[in-house]
Amino acid sequence: MALFDRLEADHRAAVRPLAARMRPRSLDEFVGQSHILAPGKLLRRMLEADRISSVVFYGPPGTGKTSLAELIAKHSKRTFRSLNAAAAGVKELREVLDKARDDVSTGGQRTVLFIDELHHFNKQQQNVLLPDVEEGVVALVAATTANPFFALISPLLSRSQIFELKPLSENDVVRLLEAALKDSVRGLGSRKVTGTPEALHFLATICDGDARRALSALEIGVLSLEPNEKTFGLAAAEESIQKKQIRYDADGDDHYDAASAMIKSIRGSDPDAAVYWMARMLAAGEEPRFVARRLVIAASEDIGNADPQGLILAQSAAAATEFIGMPECRIILAQAVTYLALAEKSNAAYKAIDAAMDDVQNARLLPVPIHLRDSHYKGASRLGHGDGYEYPHESHEGWVAQDYLGVDRRYYEPVDRGDESPMKNKLEILRSRRKAVSDSGSIGSHEKPGPEGK
Repeated sequence: MALFDRLEADHRAAVRPLAARMRPRSLDEFVGQSHILAPGKLLRRMLEADRISSVVFYGPPGTGKTSLAELIAKHSKRTFRSLNAAAAGVKELREVLDKARDDVSTGGQRTVLFIDELHHFNKQQQNVLLPDVEEGVVALVAATTANPFFALISPLLSRSQIFELKPLSENDVVRLLEAALKDSVRGLGSRKVTGTPEALHFLATICDGDARRALSALEIGVLSLEPNEKTFGLAAAEESIQKKQIRYDADGDDHYDAASAMIKSIRGSDPDAAVYWMARMLAAGEEPRFVARRLVIAASEDIGNADPQGLILAQSAAAATEFIGMPECRIILAQAVTYLALAEKSNAAYKAIDAAMDDVQNARLLPVPIHLRDSHYKGASRLGHGDGYEYPHESHEGWVAQDYLGVDRRYYEPVDRGDESPMKNKLEILRSRRKAVSDSGSIGSHEKPGPEGK
């Protein structure tokens, strides 16, 4: 049986793609993720102390999540078992956990249970894991491309260390490609092919940090060369990989992170960055109306009265986007986003409404002053509603020193920028005049009722 087992293993190994064959055999061979694996970093310290209980690797494809899980099992000398959450159910999960529990009970090795795409497990399946993880029967190593703080249940999160894996740098990917070309056992070394720097850097760039995609393209390129051809050049590299795929999860982190980056770039007055993040969203298939809505919000949230034209332009761009659609609406959205980025900024109106809402929701409600209450209906005068109201339009300057709140509170504080600067000066004058009249005790004392309903 051992002979047949070896033959079967050899046959499986023969058909494994280059990316699978080149998986690291030790931590020293692992490329990238130095922020968690470098000497002294948390994951390295956990491995050296053999204290892996439950870890979740979160990141885009091709960053080494599965390889890390296998290395953890090998480093800790534990049994390695794996499940794919997209295909496994509660029955399969319980079988693996029961076997792990039996191994521990009979003095055998503990198990490293690797669950790929953990976010596909529902709450019930995740709850099944909890007892054995908590008791240390299995060391859970999970991988997910979805944000675990949204996808996993709180009890599992609280028992796990979360590590975010980042896309590999271009230099890291080039190192992997060069290693694959030289390795004659697992890689393509027996072909004696040399990759030009231009070809390797092209693959490292277009794969966007996905090592699996870069190695797959290299394998296609080298194996499709003519027998006497020993150089893998730029032309071959370009023909070995499809058009760059933009990594973008329309319902996950990519959607919210790119939108956040665009808004913050507008707020920071950087039109180049704002256009880039918007381009990334549009190129990935984001709904243009979503982008337009964010621009309308930014026009008030971050620009406000410092440049009131910003809201008009953003609203016009939103309407034109609905009317025209992609791809032409990208031009209209670009006009709006660059204008907003370079407009004067003020969040005074935003802060004013939030402060007022906070008072309304958390402080004692203010009664509407008697002179401001509705007086158009029969009998209102018997209640005194409207008595003492002064109609500003009957004043020569269109303003009267009248109390409209009943208490001295300030919510709107204009900034000294753009169109809001003269508004700031005017507001300071009006507030000081109103305060002077209030201090004299005569504010709101004149009865000058205006037209019906005023």
